[in-house]
Amino acid sequence: MKKLTRDLILLRRDEEVDELQIKREVQLLDHLLQSVETTASLCTAYELIDLNRFKVVHQHAAIAKVIRSEQQKPFQFLINRN
Repeated sequence: MKKLTRDLILLRRDEEVDELQIKREVQLLDHLLQSVETTASLCTAYELIDLNRFKVVHQHAAIAKVIRSEQQKPFQFLINRN
């Protein structure tokens, strides 16, 4: 799998800049975000409201299918459960 590169803004209160410590902290944040940003966790956090069939869908497979599709059907909404 291709390693994802991202821009992170890291705010610190330290006046001294330790490049090695900052690099390690960024690597740990990147590792944490890679484990959280998966399709399974996304499907757990969202539900699909389908107003065409008047249903609320909680199945991971159905939500993943809607996320992966290039064209969205009208009146289908992904809603965060929080």
